[in-house]
Amino acid sequence: MAKQSWKEWNSFFFDCDSSLPFQTGEVVCLGFRRHPGESETLIEPLCTRVQRNVCLSWVSEIPGFRSEQVFELQEIGFGWTKYTHRQDFSGFLCKVFFPFIRQDEQKAMLRMARDLKRFMERKY
Repeated sequence: MAKQSWKEWNSFFFDCDSSLPFQTGEVVCLGFRRHPGESETLIEPLCTRVQRNVCLSWVSEIPGFRSEQVFELQEIGFGWTKYTHRQDFSGFLCKVFFPFIRQDEQKAMLRMARDLKRFMERKY
């Protein structure tokens, strides 16, 4: 949730406006980069759920295409946390875009999860 520190570990999503905090029902300005070195794609998703240290979800839409991202943390034991990320794509353009973005999105999300894990393990 601390967008200002994403640059320390997050190579996929980027904060474009740190003055816009994550708040349910509010829009934030983010960028993402599926491949290292490529230019950022800007999005302005609507935050649909914000629970500090538990869950963050947002929805971004363009006509014919909807993407929902859900990030969850679950404490599973002393010093252990399970991180889960889910994506849901829908809309009539999904059939056109999905084959191209699905594999890239999965690789980028795995890269982000590995980077987050390394960052947290160094921190503690």
